[in-house]
Amino acid sequence: MLSKNTICLWYDGAALEAATFYAKTFPDSAVRAIHRAPGDYPSGKQGDVLTVEFTVMGIPCLGLNGGPGIQHNQAFSFQVATDDQEETDRLWNAIIDNGGSANVCGWCQDKWGLSWQITPRILSAAIIDPDPAAAKRAFEAMMTMGKIDIRGIEAALRG
Repeated sequence: MLSKNTICLWYDGAALEAATFYAKTFPDSAVRAIHRAPGDYPSGKQGDVLTVEFTVMGIPCLGLNGGPGIQHNQAFSFQVATDDQEETDRLWNAIIDNGGSANVCGWCQDKWGLSWQITPRILSAAIIDPDPAAAKRAFEAMMTMGKIDIRGIEAALRG
């Protein structure tokens, strides 16, 4: 990899499947290289896919097929800034419809356990609005949502 800093994501044999899904779902994403194990290892055999170099929205990542036992959790997530409801819906639905699960406040989890925050830019701006009452209304509206509803956030801002 050319990047000095790369995010390494652990998978139980599904690194290539995950990287391929991310590459087709998110803009500026691609599978860059597939590396096979030069010998047997605890969770695989020589010739199995060991690592996958890929980018997610321009961020360099390495998928490691490290085997079972290590699980993703919400302590790490990709936060994706969206420009409109169509983009928000498309990305959220792509993750959910591919075996993922919905969570609250714009969070969802893909089928490999990786967390995503699908966050409309209007929400990010709303919760730091200079009017504290408007920011609070927007924040409280967000707290009732799974996938973020931009119209709901805009209505909360207006009061």
